[in-house]
Amino acid sequence: MNNSTVAADNPDSYPLMPTYGQPPVQFVRGSGTELFDRDGNRYLDFLCGLAVTSLGHAHPAVAEAIHEQARTLLHVSNLYETVPGLEVAETIDRLQGGGGQVFFCNSGAESLEGAIKLARRNGGHGKHVVVSALKSFHGRTLATLHATGQVEKHETFQPLPEGFRHVPYNDFEALEASIDPSCAAVLLEVVQGEGGVNVGDGEYFKKVRELCDERQMLLMFDEVQTGFARTGEWFAWQHHFESEGAVRPDVVTMAKALGNGFPIGAIWAKREVAAAFQPGDHATTYGGQPLATSAARAVLRVMESLDAPSLARAAGEELMGKLLAVPNVLDTRGLGLLIAAEIDTETVGMTGPEIALACLEVGLVVNGISPTAIRLAPPLTVSSEEIDEAMTKLSSVLGGN
Repeated sequence: MNNSTVAADNPDSYPLMPTYGQPPVQFVRGSGTELFDRDGNRYLDFLCGLAVTSLGHAHPAVAEAIHEQARTLLHVSNLYETVPGLEVAETIDRLQGGGGQVFFCNSGAESLEGAIKLARRNGGHGKHVVVSALKSFHGRTLATLHATGQVEKHETFQPLPEGFRHVPYNDFEALEASIDPSCAAVLLEVVQGEGGVNVGDGEYFKKVRELCDERQMLLMFDEVQTGFARTGEWFAWQHHFESEGAVRPDVVTMAKALGNGFPIGAIWAKREVAAAFQPGDHATTYGGQPLATSAARAVLRVMESLDAPSLARAAGEELMGKLLAVPNVLDTRGLGLLIAAEIDTETVGMTGPEIALACLEVGLVVNGISPTAIRLAPPLTVSSEEIDEAMTKLSSVLGGN
């Protein structure tokens, strides 16, 4: 007998902490872009677990890799090397352009924690401050929470670890004015995902790169949400590499799509920066264990075989265009398949989060990224037919026929 419930069934006896509020639905199965709840209702997943399942749900190659590895070798600790871990690290380095090394962890927040420690180790005593942007999001641990440029999220957990400053995003003059000899690194998202799908300017990143070189600071990009083809390049910083000058980072953090749902994160750093870490400086029990890296290896093989960046560019252009034909959609922004749709919420009579709940009622999974916008991040493999179906569902919510 299946006694599983959603919170709304009996909130007083629900066994999970209320950190996400009351879940409105219980999903039990997924395939590709489709999700199914416990009552058999079908949904189109245009959120991908927050840009995680970029190859869709239950991808057969990833499922088979996990199955095979589970019967072969689960864990040996990072005192020893494994075949899938080495291959995934080599692939990540190649996709970053080479010349670096990788540290594996279990999540995006962990990758940011490690990057912050690396910046401090590289800077040395007295050069420890990390400058990040307002509206940024870098995680929920105490250090990554303070790196996050959303003051409203800080107050409950004060005092937070010191050594963080926040400046307006895309404002080079404000960033430059905040720098002093105590600054070890600048930490930025190329596209601010949780902050509203805000796209950074190429000239801005070029100037930041030059400033970091001049002041001997690390340039660190948080690609947890944007990495692995989500924006139409393997990593979002690569949009600004050829066209705007050599805007290459020193450190890149990543997670989410790397495991297509299996928990894994990673830090990539230039080899000379990675050398700041010495044995004992940083560690993790489970990071890079064979089951996780086998999943990641399968993900990367499939993504490369499909030319995933091209899929994201083409589908993103199609989705943005079709969104503008939906009633009461005022504008779109984003890169590739990380998109925000700005809604005429006064006419619709709902806020962004309320629109997302209404979409769920008609079988479309999106989320409210701000009071006036929703975020869409479907699988990179989404079809034109699925985009059309999603737009029909969205139109029914926003006032179409």
